[in-house]
Amino acid sequence: MRRPRSGLAWGRPVAERRVDALFDRYGELHRHPTNRAIHGVCVPLVAWSLLALAWSWSPAAAYVLIGVAVACCLTLSFPIAMGMLAVAAVMVYPLTLLGGSTLRVAVAVFVAAWIGLIVGHRIEGRKPTFLEGVRLLLVGPAWLLGRIYRRVGIAY
Repeated sequence: MRRPRSGLAWGRPVAERRVDALFDRYGELHRHPTNRAIHGVCVPLVAWSLLALAWSWSPAAAYVLIGVAVACCLTLSFPIAMGMLAVAAVMVYPLTLLGGSTLRVAVAVFVAAWIGLIVGHRIEGRKPTFLEGVRLLLVGPAWLLGRIYRRVGIAY
């Protein structure tokens, strides 16, 4: 489902918004329904595992990581940034329960999720987006959130 290309968003014409350009590029590289489904599971797992790796070092490091991620999302869209903050808050709770096994669980989830993403890209027949640049690697979680927003009618 494509976003409408008319009207204004945050003071600029919708067609000029950087968030749309990034989401469109990411979407072009993720068209196969199976790959999209795999990304819908594995991208959040990679994000959670990175948060868990930071948490295993220090909870403060995890909160700094959340702050940096939200700040990056603010450059794209305020609603996306607030959604990412909410998602991060949900992701922190299981970290409080893992105790001393946080690092082992984080590494296992990270490896398994990346295997899933690689399988998805093999199905897609395209190279993973991170080979095009770090920006497309980082936009994955926001792209998923944007897809959810569109389905429920939240403007971003």
